Amino acid sequence: MTRHLLRDDDLTAAEQAEILDLAVSLKKDRWKLKPLEGPQTVAVIFDKSSTRTRVSFAVGIADLGGSPLVITTASSQLGGKETPADTARVLERQVAAIVWRTYAQAGLEEMAAGTRVPVVNALSDDFHPCQLLADLLTIREHKGDLAGLTLTFFGDGCSNMGHSYALAGVTAGMHVRIASPAAYAPREDVVADAQRRAAETGGSLTLYTDPLEAAAGADVIVTDTWVSMGKEEEKASRLRDLGAYKVTAETMALADDGAIFIHCLPADRGYEVDAEVIDGPQSVVWDEAENRLHAQKALLVWLLRQQ
Repeated sequence: MTRHLLRDDDLTAAEQAEILDLAVSLKKDRWKLKPLEGPQTVAVIFDKSSTRTRVSFAVGIADLGGSPLVITTASSQLGGKETPADTARVLERQVAAIVWRTYAQAGLEEMAAGTRVPVVNALSDDFHPCQLLADLLTIREHKGDLAGLTLTFFGDGCSNMGHSYALAGVTAGMHVRIASPAAYAPREDVVADAQRRAAETGGSLTLYTDPLEAAAGADVIVTDTWVSMGKEEEKASRLRDLGAYKVTAETMALADDGAIFIHCLPADRGYEVDAEVIDGPQSVVWDEAENRLHAQKALLVWLLRQQ
């Protein structure tokens, strides 16, 4: 059966750890594995603009001996005349895997349902599992074993990043805190899925409305942009609703003395995070950005091994 990564809990705790171990190995020896040698092609499809995702997948696929085929929906039939399922049927006869950065999670699920090659969610409105693999790799590098660490996410808990932290964090055995207004809490079904996974791993998920309480003693402080691509018209209301959840020096002072700060980027300094935090000594955002390359290479290697 073909394996895909559409959401973070598609991986078991053991599988997630295996991919992170492989990412560590590939970071030490970048060109040691060439599963796409030939070269085989990987389709990398973008409905949304991208810097880190586009560069890291294109470079990573080349590192693995393959050829990245970057496709935009504006220059293809996908989303217009052709369904995701039909697109997948065409692509699977010519490519080794499909990576898609899109809007609706349902499109990814449709694409993966009938295809014989791995489909990777490179971001959807609901989840961002590739980013979480990079983030977990970064946390592991700076804090050691993931299990038992406390991570607090500030901002829109119902965002793709909020959902992915809930699922991936507890899968790693972490204690995940989501700090957001009640109206921005994670979806109930995602919370239920995270709690089921936490019961297996010893992790936990706790929802907070008080940002200062959520920050207390945390090992990792996380935020994300408050205004996602395509939702710029919501900026004024989000600044009003989420203003109390900005990560500041005070936030970091409440966390553990050795706490690190991560942000998937791009960042809007002065809005979700103060410049003195993201540019300060506790910030590891540039390691995190680099780790998209290593984590995604490990993911592709792992998925291809499952074929």
